[in-house]
Amino acid sequence: MFNGLIRETAKIKSFSNNKLRVIAKYKPQVGDSIAINGVCLTATKIYPDGFEVELSPETQKIVPLENYQAGKYVHIEPALRFGDRIDGHLIQGHVDAIGEILEIKKTQNSYDVIIKTDPKIMKYIAPKGSIAIDGVSLTINEVFSDRFRLTIIPHTFENTLFKYYKIHQKVNIETDMFARYIYHMLKKSPEDINEKILAWW
Repeated sequence: MFNGLIRETAKIKSFSNNKLRVIAKYKPQVGDSIAINGVCLTATKIYPDGFEVELSPETQKIVPLENYQAGKYVHIEPALRFGDRIDGHLIQGHVDAIGEILEIKKTQNSYDVIIKTDPKIMKYIAPKGSIAIDGVSLTINEVFSDRFRLTIIPHTFENTLFKYYKIHQKVNIETDMFARYIYHMLKKSPEDINEKILAWW
């Protein structure tokens, strides 16, 4: 599990034969889970200047591979430990869909970002709910049929890849896990709605 607070922005050294090698100050142990742009991966090799993970064929089908080219940057977050503070929200490291940035607009004291995505996941996206964009925990401000608006404070914008993003940039999206679970429970057995909600909480 993760909470969407980026530990470091790391530089990709190489990506070939399913192996992604990054240059990073953070040093995991072999076998540790680590989120790369919000995708839960396993550290397989450690180097003096960073570490390596392996992307399965399934992962490569889901993520925009153009974001994993040598010289580009990625977000890094190590897995949570029991007892850690959760300052963002609980994230599993599973990508639900790819989003496309349609607009980045500077406002008086923040940035408005509009992201378009697969309409099929919009049922899990709610105003003031949580969402992870490339592993960054954010709050949704406005929801439309196939897109949503985020408002990002300058600290988050300047300390994440958002400062590099351009229009039409592809990003990984993970919706709120509780929204997915509750939707699934209510859709499967609507006659047991009250019982299931009480059992959940």
